[in-house]
Amino acid sequence: MDNISVTLVCISKFHHFALARELLKYNMLKYIFTGYPLWKVKDEDIPSKYIRTYPWFQTTYMALAKWKLLGHGLIEKELFWYAHETLDHYVSNNLPKTDILFALSGSGLNCGKKAKQNGIKYICDRGSSHIRYQNNILQEEYKIWGQQFKGIDPRIILKEEQEYDTADCITIPSTFAYKSFIEMGIPKSKLYKIPYGVDLRRFHKICEPDPNRFDVLFVGQVSFRKGIPYLFDAFKKLKHPNKYLTIIGSIQPEIKDYLKNKTIPENVQFLGSLPQIELKYFMSKSHVMVLPSIEEGLALVQAQALACGCPVIGTNHSGAEDLFTDGKEGFIIPIRNSNQLINRMQLLADDQELRKEMSDAALQKIKFLNGWNEYSKKMIGLYNYLLGKE
Repeated sequence: MDNISVTLVCISKFHHFALARELLKYNMLKYIFTGYPLWKVKDEDIPSKYIRTYPWFQTTYMALAKWKLLGHGLIEKELFWYAHETLDHYVSNNLPKTDILFALSGSGLNCGKKAKQNGIKYICDRGSSHIRYQNNILQEEYKIWGQQFKGIDPRIILKEEQEYDTADCITIPSTFAYKSFIEMGIPKSKLYKIPYGVDLRRFHKICEPDPNRFDVLFVGQVSFRKGIPYLFDAFKKLKHPNKYLTIIGSIQPEIKDYLKNKTIPENVQFLGSLPQIELKYFMSKSHVMVLPSIEEGLALVQAQALACGCPVIGTNHSGAEDLFTDGKEGFIIPIRNSNQLINRMQLLADDQELRKEMSDAALQKIKFLNGWNEYSKKMIGLYNYLLGKE
C-alpha cells in the first residue's frame, strides 16, 4: 500500500483507536487526537508518541458522570459542547503535516477547514444517523412514552451539518445511517458506508450458557434511544420457568423517572457500567443479547456478542443488517415492535437446537468479519481514492 499519513480526531475512544492500531501496522498513523487523558488510553496498545490529548473538559465531564453528578442540566450541556469544541480548536492550532484528517463528527469543523486550506483531505466520520434525523426520531420516541425530549443542542446540530458540507466525504457504518443521510438531502456521492469490526483480542467465547436457564442480555446505555421499554415489555411476556435479564450500562435520568411508576419484571438485574474486559463473560453465558434500538449507527456490542457465540436480536436501526443475516446468527426486527421481539425471544427460549445453530453461525460470521482488518482495508482504500492513488 502507498505510504499515506493519516491523523485521527476522536473525543473519546469509539472505533478510532481500533483504526489507529490497524494504521500503525502499515506505518500510516501520524497522530490520534483525543479528549481522553493518556492514562485512559494506556490499554489501547498505541505508543504514546502517536497520541495527542486535550483532556480538560472531557475528563471533567467523565468524572462528574462517574460520580453521578450529571443529569441533563446546563453544566452537562456546556461541558459536552466545550469538550468537543476545544478539542477541535486544539487540533486546528496543532494540525500536523498529514495527507488525511479523519475526524469524528462534532470535533472536526475548525480543524477540517484548516486541513482543506492546507491541501489535506478531510473526512467527517459520523457514527450514528444524520444529526437532524437523530433529533427528530428521538423527539418522536420520547413523545410515545409521555416524556419530554429537550432535543440535541442546536449548536451541535448546526456544527455537524456544517461538517457534512465542508468534508470531502462522510463515512458512516450502516445501511440505516446511510439512508438517514439520503433522507436529509446529502448526496450519495459524498457517502461511504464502512461497517465496523470487532476486537478479537478482547471478545471470544469463554464459557457455555446454563441449559437450565434462559439468560437475556442487554449492553448499552439504558435509555429510550436504546428501546429499553420494549425490552421490558417483551421480557415480562416471555414464557420460561427460569428466565433472567441482565442489563449492563449506565441508566439515563429520564429512564429512572419513567421506571418510578412502572413494575420492573422479576429476575432483572442492573449491573451498571462494566469494563470491556468483563463483557465477554456475560456475552458468553447468555442465550441471546437483545438490542431494540430506535436509533444508532452500528452498535459495536452486537459484533462483540457474536464473537462470544451469543445470538443477537437487533433492529433495522441498530446496524444489525450490516453485521449478520436475519434468521441465521440472530434476528433483525423493526423498531418499536414488541410483538416481534417477544416472538423471536420465545423462539430461542423454546428451541435449544436453534440457539446452538445460531451460536455456531455467529462464531463463523466473526471469522468472516476478520476483526478490524476488513474495516481498515476499506478505509485505506477510501484514503487512496481521495488522494487519487487508485
